[in-house]
Amino acid sequence: MTAQLIKGTDIREEILEEITKEVADIKEKHGQVPGLVTILVGENPASVSYVTLKGKTANRVGFKELQDNQDENISEADLLALIDKYNKDDSIHGILVQLPLPDHIDEKKILNAIDPDKDVDGFHPVNVGRLMIGGSEVKFPPCTPAGIQEMIVRGGVETSGAEVVVVGRSNIVGKPIANMMVQKGPGANSTVTIVHTRTKDLEGHCKRADVLIVAAGVPGLVKPEWIKPGACVIDVGVNRVGEKISEKTGKKVAILRGDVDFDAAKEIAGSITPVPGGVGPMTITMLMRNTLNSLKYQLGLME
Repeated sequence: MTAQLIKGTDIREEILEEITKEVADIKEKHGQVPGLVTILVGENPASVSYVTLKGKTANRVGFKELQDNQDENISEADLLALIDKYNKDDSIHGILVQLPLPDHIDEKKILNAIDPDKDVDGFHPVNVGRLMIGGSEVKFPPCTPAGIQEMIVRGGVETSGAEVVVVGRSNIVGKPIANMMVQKGPGANSTVTIVHTRTKDLEGHCKRADVLIVAAGVPGLVKPEWIKPGACVIDVGVNRVGEKISEKTGKKVAILRGDVDFDAAKEIAGSITPVPGGVGPMTITMLMRNTLNSLKYQLGLME
């Protein structure tokens, strides 16, 4: 039996509609909307594209959206001063500094300068600590892991007591999603194992997973025989493996592959995310939710 597809594109639409309605309700009752600023330094094409998509999504759901473009030669001191300005602006509830930054700027210093209560990416050490504590302490879970958990919940996957194996130990995906899955609450209460490049018997660990989350950045790493029949497979990998000519536009487009052999895996797994169209669309979606929640904290609608 072919696996159920857990499509991020579909879940994204559900959540964005929910956010749009909630923003309209808050605007009517409180006269405010979430404010999101994205600071872009330089003109890296990938960064420009990503920031533009963030802005379009913010506008779609009714946010106040600012894109603050800065010259690539901006000094570190001036960039820190800009962040301080937005930290003090009560109409701004989320601050993003698009990475990568030029070599003369210390990324860690810049990210740590963002007010943790406006750090809607969830990367500030304060928010990492809140995530580790769990429960009501969590304000802004990192966006990609939050999207993964949302997909698991909305995909109807049982996680309480489940064996969850996370392939990859990055600070952006692997570590936070492992921590989130072991906490108490919906889409969690799991027994979690993190595996990585130095793990002995990687295949054996994957084979016992009821939920297999793969975020290694290696195309086709997880073979179909590594998957437990009926398991939920969340493939976070988006790897460019070549180019092709689009039938719609006639232009060259990237060929994308996940970390899992999708075509074979979907005949074994109980549910699986596609690449593209799986986890990818969820990241910006959860960024919008975090920004909305930031306003709700400010208004006392969340504790």
